[in-house]
Amino acid sequence: MSDIAADGAPDRLVDAKVGADDGAEASLRPQTLDAFVGQRTLCDNLSVFVTAARQRGEPIDHVLLHGPPGLGKTTLARIVAQELGVGFRATSGPIITKAGDLAAVLTNLQPRDVLFIDEIHRLNPAVEEVLYPAMEDGELDLMIGEGPAARSVRIELQPFTLVGATTRLGLLTTPLRDRFGINMRLEFYSPAELVSIVQRNAALLDLPITDAGAAEIANRARGTPRVAGRLLRRVRDFAVVEASLPVDDAVADKALTRLEVDARGLDSMDRRYMRHIIENYAGGPVGIETIAAALSEERDTIEDVVEPFLMQQGFLQRTPRGRMITAGAYGHLGLEAPDPSQGDLLDGHTVATNDSHNFGLDDDGVD
Repeated sequence: MSDIAADGAPDRLVDAKVGADDGAEASLRPQTLDAFVGQRTLCDNLSVFVTAARQRGEPIDHVLLHGPPGLGKTTLARIVAQELGVGFRATSGPIITKAGDLAAVLTNLQPRDVLFIDEIHRLNPAVEEVLYPAMEDGELDLMIGEGPAARSVRIELQPFTLVGATTRLGLLTTPLRDRFGINMRLEFYSPAELVSIVQRNAALLDLPITDAGAAEIANRARGTPRVAGRLLRRVRDFAVVEASLPVDDAVADKALTRLEVDARGLDSMDRRYMRHIIENYAGGPVGIETIAAALSEERDTIEDVVEPFLMQQGFLQRTPRGRMITAGAYGHLGLEAPDPSQGDLLDGHTVATNDSHNFGLDDDGVD
């Protein structure tokens, strides 16, 4: 069964995308840059830009926030509006299907308002063309009517700031990317930063937690605050039902183990993926289409949801010949890694030299 719900929201506890119950995290979001944990260089620079714009009485330059999901792009956009003392409007790329939709949003903005567009890389190309003059000149150029009766109408807009967010910077067109004066990347959080976030959220939830308990949750959060908050809420459920308060490392470990999230933050889907390659293809190489078919998952789901964290942990390698499981992954699963003498050793990976081990490799190799 797929780990992505029919409406596109994730059902995996460790998925960084927004889930059905993540509305609860809104009350836990920091309201100022000083209260925002992590991303210190980014926040310090953003504070300078916001302060300068506020002193000049002008909107801040258009801001592009990019990086993996769940790191705080939406929260930062809200904070920018809050610290500028202006209104905040939020929408997303897939929702704006026509130029008229964009015009309706832009013409309703008040002076210096912040417009946040999530998943901006998914904007319709026709809508994107209309957005260019709005960002650059503060004007909308719209075509009214069709055929010989069509005419161009120019609409003056109030000064505004566009904050765009994307998890796929490479899919953004160059003309759109170049129109952002401030370009910032969010990085994964350190365990110490996630401990601070878990402790802060626990205090807001009125949940007693020890330093060791916060660390146990933080270490399994995959460097992502959204995942940390979700794990904390699930641990709270177990702790309250079993009257195991305060939450210490033993309580957190027991709850997360029952939820199948191990000490490195891997869940059952991650382990199923690795075991499939190990048990059926001797650890690889094997092509992505073969893996997707065998696991009954969409290729995009595997590439965007499963593989990035496994590669970050050093458990998976993408090679020209296909996906390969590393020696570290064997150790994590409690399995004995293949003898390197049976193949070529590449950065700690056993590469089979027998062509029969390439069974299941797609023509496209890596991608």
